Amino acid sequence: MSATGFRTLADQLRSWPDERLSRLLVARPDLATPAPHDSAQLASRAAARSSLLRALDQLTTAELSVLDALVVVGQTSAEGLASVVRAAPASVEAAVSRLLDLALVWEAPGGVRALTAVAEALTQTGGATAVSGLRPVSEDPPPAADVRRRLDELSPAARALLEHVLDSGGEATAGSARHTVLPEDARTPAEELLARRLLVPRSGGVVVVPGEVGIALRGGRTTVDTVDEEPTLATSERAASIVDRAAAGAAFEAVRRVELVLDQWGLAPPSALRAGGLGVRDLRATAVQLHVDEPTAALLIEVAAAAGLLATAADPDGNPAWIPTDAFDQWTTQPVVDRWAALVRAWLESPRLPGLVGSRDPAGKVWNALAPELSGIHQVESRRMALDVLLELPAGEVLATGTGVPSLVSRVAWRRPRRPRTRADQVAWAVEEATALGLAALGGLASYARPLLSGDEASGLAGLAALLPEPVDHVLLQADLTAVAPGPLESQLARRLQLVADVESRGGATVYRFTPGSVRRALDTGWTAAELHEFVAGVSRTPVPQPLTYLVDDTARTFGTIRVGHAEAFLRADDEAALTELLHHPRAGTLGLRRLAPTVLISSTPLDVLLPRLRELGAAPVVEAADGTVHVARPDLVRARTPREHRARAAKVARETAHAAHAVTAIRAGDRAASSRPEVPATVLTPSGSMAALREAAEAGETVLIGYLDNQGTRTERLVDPVRVEGGSLTAYDHRSDDVRSFAVHRITTVLPVTPDP
Repeated sequence: MSATGFRTLADQLRSWPDERLSRLLVARPDLATPAPHDSAQLASRAAARSSLLRALDQLTTAELSVLDALVVVGQTSAEGLASVVRAAPASVEAAVSRLLDLALVWEAPGGVRALTAVAEALTQTGGATAVSGLRPVSEDPPPAADVRRRLDELSPAARALLEHVLDSGGEATAGSARHTVLPEDARTPAEELLARRLLVPRSGGVVVVPGEVGIALRGGRTTVDTVDEEPTLATSERAASIVDRAAAGAAFEAVRRVELVLDQWGLAPPSALRAGGLGVRDLRATAVQLHVDEPTAALLIEVAAAAGLLATAADPDGNPAWIPTDAFDQWTTQPVVDRWAALVRAWLESPRLPGLVGSRDPAGKVWNALAPELSGIHQVESRRMALDVLLELPAGEVLATGTGVPSLVSRVAWRRPRRPRTRADQVAWAVEEATALGLAALGGLASYARPLLSGDEASGLAGLAALLPEPVDHVLLQADLTAVAPGPLESQLARRLQLVADVESRGGATVYRFTPGSVRRALDTGWTAAELHEFVAGVSRTPVPQPLTYLVDDTARTFGTIRVGHAEAFLRADDEAALTELLHHPRAGTLGLRRLAPTVLISSTPLDVLLPRLRELGAAPVVEAADGTVHVARPDLVRARTPREHRARAAKVARETAHAAHAVTAIRAGDRAASSRPEVPATVLTPSGSMAALREAAEAGETVLIGYLDNQGTRTERLVDPVRVEGGSLTAYDHRSDDVRSFAVHRITTVLPVTPDP
């Protein structure tokens, strides 16, 4: 810390090396856009209220308490702050260093000083600060010993009243109490306090507790509790190998389920809601298909969209639908660990809030998955902070069941105490989502997740690859029309088997069941009976059971027996019995069927409705073309174009770093240009230049002479003491009118420093 300090914040920024200035612009990126002209403009932006509020949101409880204490006691040294904050001197010193790096305070002559706008940002309605509830110390405070003496002279009732007022925000109404009374003449506890200046009257019949009195009541400290001790995590022991195996299994399942659902949506994409998002029915159907609950299904869908594998586009009928992108085809060709890494990277960077899916917004409307509004600006930070706390746990130690997550929420809240209100929910969601994606399991991070989150992705993926079993290329067929996969199947084999058989159960060994419906599904997509026999024989390590052979042959024999055409629709078959059975089926009454000939029926039901209804009745119809031919083929895969933001994701970090470096270069160039100009008594300023000069004067507590154009265009000169500059307006004490006034910054033409009278 500088021994003599700097006159203004701009002077301090001007003295910093480029590396430190670059760190400031990365920590507070709003300061760098657009690139500041020089250090004076950078200091002006750093003191703007909107920017300060964003910077305050980055502070821990300890840092916020130290800054609050600086606002209360005024300019002082780090040692002086350590004497009034309940924290170790080293913690206070670290907090001051952090505040300096964020340009929330600066090294003025005689000690550290908070920016003027910081005090306003921390002040609640009524004047007390938001952290300690204390008001700033008076300009000419009495000695601390004198304040303690006056407190000792109070009656118990007066002391209790004073403590109650302080705990209630430090402000109260005087009621009928007399403001001007000697201590010996006081008749009520309130008059005792007013007589001893322990309560100070303000306008409107309000009385307040001065900052020095509040500090004395708290034993010479601004805070009641210790502020540099993080909440303790509730943990228990768990073997790291168990956590790793459970997490690796979840990672594999997450990749496989994303692949399954997007593969299905490539054939039959679900409609996109008019307001954006995925319908409740489609989400429910996806959860059933994946054998997961709806929150997990929503998470996987959201992550797929965040990774650029899913987007909205027009389906074959021209309606908006959720369709896999062309990046999905490339993603499916990669190894499992690389596919998992793409999902995890997207999740870590996504501001989406899948944990809200299924709940209701303040208006009572259900949140849908993929809804455009389902995002939060603090979600990425909350997620990362929760993972960072888990990263601090040693191997073999996990969050305790029941109490672990609440303790994690408390620690994250200590590190970011200001906002948002939904921080607890976001931290809990982070743990649940990390578990579903395979980063964590049983309350602890997997060993391979630690290097990945620390920036060493290659080591993390190598660790996951070692835990994943080798994919198998075969199944074991059984006589009960099931096939058992003794391990994770190769991707292409799993997708083909999913087409010809239904998944009955998942786990270490997945069980598939062959049914007439699943075989018809394969025939509908262009398979022949011979291809089905060849496929099941080629993938099985056991002989093909006779019941499965019969099932394929019987289904293929009836497949296409009935042909459907346009009449609205007609049904034709060589087998009269098949049509007779269908005509008299108990559930066929609504199809409008009528026999025209022994082998021909017509229907009043449109073809696109008739086909699925016939399949529900157990028939296996095929569509006949106008020339009488039949063509069965797999439906075309539908693909959407990968969104541009996902194609350019890799360059994001590089752009941010380059932008900060460019801003530093621009600031240095502006400083050199300013230092090379000859000194002039006054400068014609742009509005941004006026704001920078006036903020600098406000921070330094200097008087300036401004040239000002009034509403009639008449130029006058005003001697003012700037108080604050905000929203294009200067609030300053005007020496001419002897009052605090507001001036429009765009009307200020010159700013001239005034040398104080000796």
